[in-house]
Amino acid sequence: MLESERVKKLNNEDEKSGEYVLYWMQASQRAEENQALQFAIDKANELDLPVIVYFGVTDDFPEGNLRHYRFMIEGLKETKERLSERGIKILIGHQSPHEGAIELANEASLAVVDRGYLRIQRRWREKVASEIDVPLIQVEGDVLVPVETASDKEEYAARTIRPKINDRLDEFCSPAENFDPDKSSLDMDLLVDEVDPEEVLGELDIDRTVKPVRAYAGGTSSAKELLEDFIENKLDRYADKSNDPTEDALSDMSPYLHFGQISPIYIFDRINGLDGPGVDDYLEQLVVRRELSMNFVYYNESYDDFSSILPDWALETLSDHADDPRDYVYSREEFEKGETHDPYWNAAQKEMMLTGKMHGYMRMYWGKKILEWTPDPETGFETTLYLNNKYELDGRDPNGFTGVAWCYGKHDQGWKEREVFGKVRYMNANGLERKFDIEQYCEKVDRLEEELT
Repeated sequence: MLESERVKKLNNEDEKSGEYVLYWMQASQRAEENQALQFAIDKANELDLPVIVYFGVTDDFPEGNLRHYRFMIEGLKETKERLSERGIKILIGHQSPHEGAIELANEASLAVVDRGYLRIQRRWREKVASEIDVPLIQVEGDVLVPVETASDKEEYAARTIRPKINDRLDEFCSPAENFDPDKSSLDMDLLVDEVDPEEVLGELDIDRTVKPVRAYAGGTSSAKELLEDFIENKLDRYADKSNDPTEDALSDMSPYLHFGQISPIYIFDRINGLDGPGVDDYLEQLVVRRELSMNFVYYNESYDDFSSILPDWALETLSDHADDPRDYVYSREEFEKGETHDPYWNAAQKEMMLTGKMHGYMRMYWGKKILEWTPDPETGFETTLYLNNKYELDGRDPNGFTGVAWCYGKHDQGWKEREVFGKVRYMNANGLERKFDIEQYCEKVDRLEEELT
C-alpha cells in the first residue's frame, strides 16, 4: 500500500475521459520498485486504461556532459526493455521534459510524475501542472521518509534531522509492489514519436569532452548486482573499513541512486535486519545523511550559492580569514589536471576523472584542500562545485551540493581556529598517513589508470 504522504496533487484539475494514464518519468529511472509507476498502474487499472511512460532527454540539464548522459542512457535502455516485458510503452523524447509531458497529457485521463528536488526539476513540474487540463499527481519514491513529512524546515545538521526521520521510518520502509497493468500499451500509436535511446545520445548538443567511464555500467541490473556483492562480501567490513580508500568496502550505489536506477527503499529493505557491524553505519548514510541533503536543497533553493548556504559562524570565520596567506594557490585548470604539489590530492582527482567516482573519505580531503589552495573561500567553493559536478557520476544532485557545502562548514560545527580555515573543520595529509596506507591508495589509482586507459 502506497503511503498517502508520498502523494501530492500539483494542480486542481479533474480527471477526464482519455486514452491512457501518463507516467512522466524523470527522477525514478527504473521499471521496478518504482512508487510513481505503481501509482500510475493502479490508477490505470481502476480506469480500465493502459499506461504510457514518457521520458524527456534535454540538452540543457545544468552541467550535464557525455559521461552523465551515457550512464543515464544505459539505464534507460534497460528500463525500456523491462517496461516492454510488462506491457508498457515508454516514449523517449529529445526535448525539454516538460514539453513532451504537456503534449502527451492532451490524450491522458491523468498524469503522474516522480519527485525531483533541484530547481530545474521543480520548475518543470510547476510548468506542466499549470498548463495541462488533467491532474498532475506527484509521487515521492526516491527517499524513505518524504521530505516534508520528515521536517517542515531546513535542518541544521544530521543530529537534528535523525530523530525526526527515525521516528517515522517504520511507516515508510515498504518497497513498491511490482504488479502489471491490465491493459498493454505496446501497440498504441501516439502523438510523440518513439526514439531509440542511442539515437538521442548521438543527437544531443552537449559537452563531449568528458568521456564515459568503464568502471560502472548504468542500469538497474548492474546496481542490484553491485548491491548483492556488497551485502555478501563487504557489509561486514563497512563499519571499520568504509573510510579507508585502500579497501574495497563501499556499496557504489551513489551513481545509481543519483539516476533513480535503484530504489533507496529497496536497498533499505535488503539490508535492514541483517546481522553484522556494518548495518547501522550503512543505513545511517543511506537514510539520514542522504535525506538530510534532500532537506537542504528543498528548503534552500540557493543551494549552489556560497553566501546563501552556510551557517553564520562559518561565513563569519571564513570571511575573517579570507585574506590569510596561502602556502599554495592553484588555478582551476591546475586542479583539473591534477597538477598540485600533493600526490594524495592528485590521486583523488585522477580517480574521479577515470572512474566518475571518488572514495568518500578522499572526497572530503579533496574538497578541504581546494578551500586551502584557492585565493579565497568563494573561489574555492565554485572550483569544488565545478569539478565535482563535471566529473562525478553522482554530481549535480542534492548529495553533491551538500557534500561540497560540508567542506565549507555546512551541517558541521566550529573547531579549533587556524589560518585560512578559521573554525571550519581542517584536514591534512598527516591525517591520511595516520589513518591508512595512503601510498597504497596512490598505487591503486595508478593501477586503475593502466587498466582503464
